Amino acid sequence: MKQTIVKNPRIGEQYYEIEHDSGLKVLCYPMERFQSAYALFGTRYGSIDRIFRDDPVKGFKTVPDGIAHYLEHKLFESEEGDAFGLFAKYGASANAFTSFDRTAYLFSCTEHFGDCLRALLNFVQSPYFTEENVEKERGIIGQEIRMYDDDPSWQVFFRLLGALYHTHPVKIDIAGTVDSIAKITPELLYDCYRSFYSLDQMALAIAGRFSVEEALSIVDELCLPKPPHFLEREVVKEPSSIVSAYASRSLDVALPLFQIGWKEPPCEGVDGLKAETEIMLLLSCMFGEGSKFYNDLRDDGLITAGLDLDAMWGRGYFLSMVGGESKDPKEVARRVAAQIARQKETGVEEADFQRVRRLLYGRAVLSFSRVSDVANSLLTSSFCDTGLFDRLEIIAAVTREDLIRRLKTSFLPERMALSAIYPKGKS
Repeated sequence: MKQTIVKNPRIGEQYYEIEHDSGLKVLCYPMERFQSAYALFGTRYGSIDRIFRDDPVKGFKTVPDGIAHYLEHKLFESEEGDAFGLFAKYGASANAFTSFDRTAYLFSCTEHFGDCLRALLNFVQSPYFTEENVEKERGIIGQEIRMYDDDPSWQVFFRLLGALYHTHPVKIDIAGTVDSIAKITPELLYDCYRSFYSLDQMALAIAGRFSVEEALSIVDELCLPKPPHFLEREVVKEPSSIVSAYASRSLDVALPLFQIGWKEPPCEGVDGLKAETEIMLLLSCMFGEGSKFYNDLRDDGLITAGLDLDAMWGRGYFLSMVGGESKDPKEVARRVAAQIARQKETGVEEADFQRVRRLLYGRAVLSFSRVSDVANSLLTSSFCDTGLFDRLEIIAAVTREDLIRRLKTSFLPERMALSAIYPKGKS
C-alpha cells in the first residue's frame, strides 16, 4: 500500500492519497474542526458506458440504455433488506447518484463513522439481483423516467445535447427509456457489475471528522486484492459538427426556458480542467451579472433573473452553456452570438478578467469549508485524473492572454445550438 500526502501551501491544506493493495484508490481529507464526516464510494461507470468488452479475445457488447442507473438502484437491496435502513439505524443519511461517467454511493454522519463505512463498503460489494426484485424496480424507474419526460429543466438540457451530438451517448438520458429498461435482466446487471465494479475502477473519498487509521483498517478488512481485471470501452467517433442549431418542445411552463450551447473539442485530465476554467472565466466576463450584456438584457426585459453559466466535460465530450428564462429565447441567442463575435474582435478587458478571476478563486477557496464539497471534489478529481488542488493553481496562474487564446478557438458559431422549452401552444 502506497500513501502520499498531497499539500497545497497556498491555502495550507492537505489530504492523503492511498493506493490500496486491492487496487482501490482511497482519498482522505481530515477536517477536525467539523462535526460530520462524508464518504463516497464510486466507480468510473456511468450512462455513456454502453459498449465495452471484458475479455480481450471477445468482441464488444452493447447493453441497454439506463443500465448503470438501474444497477445503482438495485445495489441498495440485499437478502437482509434495504441498506437505507442500516444507515438510519446509525443516525446517518445515505444516497447515491449516476452521471454520464460515474456512479457513487455516499453517506453523511456525525457518529458511528466506522459502522457507516463498513455498511457502505459491504453493500456496494454485495450485489443481489433476482427476477423478482429486478422486475419490481422496473416500475419504479419507469415512473422516474416519465417524471423527467415532463421536467422542463431536464428536457431543455437533453434537447441541447441531442442538438449538439450525433453519436456520443452523452445525448441519451441517464435513466434510459421505458423500452430500454424493459430489456434489463439480473444476468445483465451481474455482467455490468463484474465489469465496472472492480476495485481498480473505483475510489473511496472521505472528508470531515474521522480517523484515517480507522478508515484504512476497515478498507484492509473489506477490500481484498483480486486478480487483474480487463476492461475496454468503445471509443466513440463523434464528428466536430452539430446535429441541429435549434431544438424545442412545449411543456407546462409559465415562461420559456432556454439553453444555448457550444460543442467544444473534447479534452481530458489537467487539459480538460484548464479548458473548463478558462471557458468559465470567459462566460463570466461576457455574460455574468457584472457584465454590460447582462444588464442590457435585464433592461430590455429579456430576462428577469440571472443567467446560468456552465461548462461540462468528460470522456469524449465537452460543451459550454448559457441558460435561463426569457420571453424570447431566439432573441437572447441572437444577442449572445453577436456578443461573442464582438468579444472575439475586442478581446477581454483587464478589469473584467481580474474581477471574474477573483470571484472564481474565492468560490474555489470557499468550497474547502464544506465537507460535502471536499468529498465530492476528491472523487471527481480522481476520476478526471487531476488533483484536488489543481483548479486553485490553474485559476491563480491563468492570464488574460490565456483567455484571449481560448476565445479564438471556442464558442464557434457553426457549433452553437439553442434548446428552448415553450409554454403549451407556443413555439
